[in-house]
Amino acid sequence: MTNPSSLVTREATVPCRVNLIGEWIDFNGGAVLPMALAPSATVQLTANGTALDRIRSTSFAMSRTFAIDAPAEDHWSDYVRGALQYARRRNWIESGQDVSVDSTIPVGAGLSSSAAIIVATLKAASLGLADVDGEALAFAAKEIENTFIGVPCGIMDQMAVALGKPGTVLALDTRDCSYALLNLPETWSVVVIHSGVRRALSDGRYRVRRDQCLEAAASVGVDFLCDASLPLIEALDAPLVNRARHAISEAQRSTDAIAALRMGDRSKFGRLMNESHVSLRDDMEVSTPEIDQLVCDAVGLGADGARITGAGFGGCIVALVEPERMETWWNALKLRHPSIERIV
Repeated sequence: MTNPSSLVTREATVPCRVNLIGEWIDFNGGAVLPMALAPSATVQLTANGTALDRIRSTSFAMSRTFAIDAPAEDHWSDYVRGALQYARRRNWIESGQDVSVDSTIPVGAGLSSSAAIIVATLKAASLGLADVDGEALAFAAKEIENTFIGVPCGIMDQMAVALGKPGTVLALDTRDCSYALLNLPETWSVVVIHSGVRRALSDGRYRVRRDQCLEAAASVGVDFLCDASLPLIEALDAPLVNRARHAISEAQRSTDAIAALRMGDRSKFGRLMNESHVSLRDDMEVSTPEIDQLVCDAVGLGADGARITGAGFGGCIVALVEPERMETWWNALKLRHPSIERIV
């Protein structure tokens, strides 16, 4: 392995992502369908020869300085520092770094800004290393988020931002990480809208639901909850039966959605999105009243389908709309919900 430390300054840019369907099943053995988006995070690293990491971001007013081995402290810079510590353990970089983060990804929107910043930092740190590819960066980023940040996420977000390109959809099998990059049909328009409700996964709600899914799988004797059947889970008590019902039904919806995408069946894909939102609202209980109303209005005004996206508890919705009616639809939706923001 060639150490790239001779490169004085290194820079990498990574996109964010929206998940079209397949929510809360990346650690339950299901297939997912994320799509890379144009908003991105750019990370620039410059070795400073000290035992300190100095980190600044265009999104925040104050820069921060940390010892190179300092633990996480529930701060936005944790994503950068976790990646730097990982990179140093593997001799990708040496000593402290002056870090500049320039991101156009809305924070707390459910578009994987955290995964994008981690992967961008790792990508910059590993420039010049031929044996570090996108998949390796994704697995490293997942480890950082699990162990340094403390969020027990699956692999979807990291694979989506490390491998995806704007305009393509990643059909990902989360068990073996096999994937295919699919083009979005020209007759489809995907719209991502920030609801204005901010979210955070470090507050414990993500972990609670993940643990409930794992408990449900263990209770019915399957390795992956998506392998269970609806009759098998009937004896479970709430909320485990609800979480299991979502995982099982969402896994089937995701498989059906991949087939609909390959066939260009926008109407069917939209129906599956609508069903996914109902399941996320009622069985996973990760939506909010504001987002439920936004989704309802989006469909009522003419979208083929709409759903909350990401882990939930706020953030964005994603909608599928016929391109010719896009602007009329958006103007009507904005009139009903003045505080929403169109991301793409």
